[in-house]
Amino acid sequence: MHSPCSKHVEQVCSHGCCSNPLFSFPEFTTTTTTATTTTASTTISTSSACRKLFISKTAASFFPNTRFTDHESLPSFKESLSTFTQTYPKYSDTARVDRIRGQEYYHLSLLNRVCLDYIGIGLFSHLQLQTHHSPSSSSDLHSDYPFFNTIYRSVNLKSQLLHGGEGSEFESSIRKRIMEFMNVSGDDYSMAITTNKSSAFKIVSEAYPFQASRKLLTVYDYKSEAVDAMVTTSEKRGAKVVSAEFKWPRMRIHSAKLRKLVERSRKKKKPRGLFVFPLQSRTTGASYSYQWMLKAQENGWHVLLDACALGPKEMDSFGLSLIRPDFLICSFYKVFGENPSGFGCLFVKKSIIPIMEDSCVGIATLVPAKNSSFHSDEEHSGKDLDLQSPESSTQIVTPYGEKNKSLQTEYRGLDHVDSLGLIQTSKRTRCLINWLINALTKLEHPNMETNTPLVQIYGPRIRFDRGPALAFNIYDWKGEKVEPSLVQKLSDRNNISLSQGSLHKIWFDDKYAEDKERVMTGGGVKKTKGAHDITVVTAAVNFLANFEDVYRLWAFVARFLDADYVEKERWRYTALNQKTIEV
Repeated sequence: MHSPCSKHVEQVCSHGCCSNPLFSFPEFTTTTTTATTTTASTTISTSSACRKLFISKTAASFFPNTRFTDHESLPSFKESLSTFTQTYPKYSDTARVDRIRGQEYYHLSLLNRVCLDYIGIGLFSHLQLQTHHSPSSSSDLHSDYPFFNTIYRSVNLKSQLLHGGEGSEFESSIRKRIMEFMNVSGDDYSMAITTNKSSAFKIVSEAYPFQASRKLLTVYDYKSEAVDAMVTTSEKRGAKVVSAEFKWPRMRIHSAKLRKLVERSRKKKKPRGLFVFPLQSRTTGASYSYQWMLKAQENGWHVLLDACALGPKEMDSFGLSLIRPDFLICSFYKVFGENPSGFGCLFVKKSIIPIMEDSCVGIATLVPAKNSSFHSDEEHSGKDLDLQSPESSTQIVTPYGEKNKSLQTEYRGLDHVDSLGLIQTSKRTRCLINWLINALTKLEHPNMETNTPLVQIYGPRIRFDRGPALAFNIYDWKGEKVEPSLVQKLSDRNNISLSQGSLHKIWFDDKYAEDKERVMTGGGVKKTKGAHDITVVTAAVNFLANFEDVYRLWAFVARFLDADYVEKERWRYTALNQKTIEV
């Protein structure tokens, strides 16, 4: 359950990963003199050197001392790819991902689509979607998924966790596979399937004993429908809600303020409440130290770990045996690059179930779709070198199709991630997201006097340990923000799927007073309950993304260097007798 790097310090740089994230954040650095600490210090020192080397190579190797003021002056894809591979020679180790993408997700190339609009893990592959689809519904290939349906159940959560079974054999197989993938033990945790991520958060807010433990403390730098639903329900049940704040402009946690919120007075020994903590921001890509959870536990908080923004296989580097959160929430969708429908998963530590209260909202069950025919394709089992062995699949009997045969369910999406491992998937996304950030910062409007940047990035810049999400806005030559909704519409026209987000809980130091005024008056700012939220464009680099994806996004953003780009697009759209884009 620990990072492989903590065992093999000498291989830090060659493997492209660094020390265990439990010890990667300076606000929790301590000084001792034991031999163990000496080893840990050596690990941290080696990791620090590795990280600094990565940052310096990224900053120095791509377009050094160069600013691009015209989208037609960008280096070609071929030239950029050559520089990219020279800077990150270990990126070639992830070539297997490209083979998997070509074999199992070939629709991304056929549709010429760049999918950067959501984070998460898919259960199945696109090839399975084609293979298992019923011929009777082949004419409507993308509207009906043959795998399973999610059905709402009116059952009591507490009773379900204490006495409920695993459901049908079909649902039991999915539960087992997900618990293996998440590295969660059935001896310690019970699992409930929910209709979606928001339902999982709402269930916890309805079942948590706020009468005895009255506080809810959240750590999110962005607006989340799931967290908002939890806050609303918790407040109705008498909870006092408090939130962490984040420092402008890198959106780091305001550690001093959060520490005060977490630490309890020596006079108060009763339980504090519920501490809701994500491993990283799914909007800005900011990563947070696991030790905030340890500190919360030491101060009497129950901990909910939001693992929805986890990268593939990151649970393998997270010491569940050390931190053991009381609740863990994650979500899965069916197929990457398709409609990201799926379900939520709520894990509850068995020791806390007795103190929970009754809740019946959002619990679901999974049943095979009527046109499903889960099976192992013999024509692929011997040819696809990127699939795991058949032992990883589960034998089940489905209620549809050939009723007397034992059919096999393959979770190829999860199998591919498992076969690649944490080091390969994180290495790939790390190189891609940092190249993209560096490239975006090289775009400037053609005004030699002001050097006005085209893009404002919110959150961490080039960092070894940043997440694969990116929040940014585009500003025109006059310094006015281009509405994120417009950027999203134009990107969609260019076959690039982006999303929108809303940053909040931002704390401005006095030295950033001018920035605060510019941000708050620059348009696209919403005011809620006395606070300001900043709307942003968001992009998320999935492990299946490749260099062409991030290059195409860069080239698209660069088109806004043309002062007339938006107006040209509006007229072109109208000329094609289509609906005019609203500005």
